[in-house]
Amino acid sequence: MAILATERPAPVQQRAVLPAPKYRKVFGVGRSRLFQYVVIVILALFVIAPIVPILYQSFTDRPLYEAGGILTVQNYVHLFTDSGFGTVILNTAIFAVSTTVLTLVIAVPMAVLVVRTRLPFGKVLGLSMQWPFYISSLILSFGWITLYGPAGFVSVVVRDAIGFVPWNLYSLGGMAVTEAVALAPIAYVFCANALRQSDASLESAAQVCGAKPLRILFSVVIPMLRPPVVYASILTFSMALETLSVPLLYGTPVKIEVFSTFLYTNGLQSIRPDYGILGAASTIILFVTIATVFVQAKVLKNSQRFISVRGKATRPRRLELGWIRWVGAAGILLYVIFGATLPILGLVFRSFTLIFTPLQSPFKTLTLANYDRIFTYTAYINSIVNSVIIAAVGAVLISCLALAAVLVAKRSNFRFARTVEYLALGPQAIPGIIVGIGFFWAFALLPNALGGLFQGALAGLIVAFGLRALPTAFGSISPALMQIANELDNAARTSGADWLGAFMRVLRSLLFPAFMGAIILVFVTMMKEYSAALFLSSAHTGVIGTTMLELWVQGNSGSVAALATIQIAITAVFVAVASQFMKGHADA
Repeated sequence: MAILATERPAPVQQRAVLPAPKYRKVFGVGRSRLFQYVVIVILALFVIAPIVPILYQSFTDRPLYEAGGILTVQNYVHLFTDSGFGTVILNTAIFAVSTTVLTLVIAVPMAVLVVRTRLPFGKVLGLSMQWPFYISSLILSFGWITLYGPAGFVSVVVRDAIGFVPWNLYSLGGMAVTEAVALAPIAYVFCANALRQSDASLESAAQVCGAKPLRILFSVVIPMLRPPVVYASILTFSMALETLSVPLLYGTPVKIEVFSTFLYTNGLQSIRPDYGILGAASTIILFVTIATVFVQAKVLKNSQRFISVRGKATRPRRLELGWIRWVGAAGILLYVIFGATLPILGLVFRSFTLIFTPLQSPFKTLTLANYDRIFTYTAYINSIVNSVIIAAVGAVLISCLALAAVLVAKRSNFRFARTVEYLALGPQAIPGIIVGIGFFWAFALLPNALGGLFQGALAGLIVAFGLRALPTAFGSISPALMQIANELDNAARTSGADWLGAFMRVLRSLLFPAFMGAIILVFVTMMKEYSAALFLSSAHTGVIGTTMLELWVQGNSGSVAALATIQIAITAVFVAVASQFMKGHADA
């Protein structure tokens, strides 16, 4: 006992407590809060800049750059009385609705077959359904005309065989089919992702009750797809309203005019454009596309009724459809081959021939003259270089802005966090041609020194194209951040880091794969974009899309095919290299 009494406890070593880092305030505001306000100001200027001039122009009696303008509603009166705008509205409605219906008819059954049934070569067919996303509708239109146009390769063969061609591309139906083929991969991805994430317990319950596979598909699986189908429908409808390539190439020769071609012909091709009517028409299209977004929100207001992912989820079992699965596989194969693969291969082959027709063997006219022409003229070379610069620089800048917007909207207590999200996703309701018109007026109203940096310059195209790609980048990064638990950045905050420091120390590396994915998507999106450049580019700042349109009008289809092939190759190389780079960071 004496020995125990004399023993003393070992001294406890004190750990050195590092002082919490101190961050300097700017005008009494912390750097995190300052960063958040800077983000919302940039987004607000970014989104509002092309909209305000259009609205103002629609109510003035002269161009914005002329002084003494008077507010009036005569532009809207003239639009509906003197310009034949009623026919334009009818054509646009038929085209947009037909495109939306055909897109869903193609995409929804294919998504169900690939994800929820035992489909032969299902994985390969599923991947092949997505790759047309990387091809612009402009290039796909050229490919369809090359094969299925009145003088196309396939059309000539069919005419010789049966005496007539049973289709007509130069019609509203032909326009809708081509646009639906181009937009089907987007709707397919929405539906396929929803099917992969949904719980299959409802299907199992139906099987227990004796329901057959087809009954399960029509009674359980397809009704649960309402949210992605509605979202895909609204997005497809909006994109059909704004698209220019298909209506311009198919409709203009037969005088079928829709919203986008009305703005194009009355704005660019008119000797004395009526800016008031352009502003009024642009405002109408803008409000129609915004209204579709509100319709989507209204329809999906009670989306909780479609939740099937619970805490206890069952592993989905693919349904057996017997011989029907071979019919489904054949349908997907027909879409991939005749809808995308053959038109693109035909366009690529056309770029290496002088004449592409079944009346003469194309192998007898093989040549590199089309590429020689492209790489001989400086303007054509500049269009390729400009497209790469705009896509590369814009991909980095827009992805950075989208990352900042996601952090503020999803991971901060900023009072305007929801507004930041709306501003980041809002541009998806602004058609590309209206973005071009809006920024054309916005840059013209800037002081000469500042306006000269954007008007007719690559910087202006980066801004316009970037606005179109911002929702894509935001939607790519946002799910990745929502999968990261709050405990990680809370630990950094406990150690003394502020909100911005938590991102720099913890979230930055975890979000790197999603950030690289956003860069890939934005690069592809900006590489395909061209409609805004029709109003913003100059003789030295053309892009591949505008150059292809100019060459097509001149009748140089071989040079068009060469430029299209070059754009496809650039996109494929970039996606392949970036995907390889991302593999090393998949552990994050």
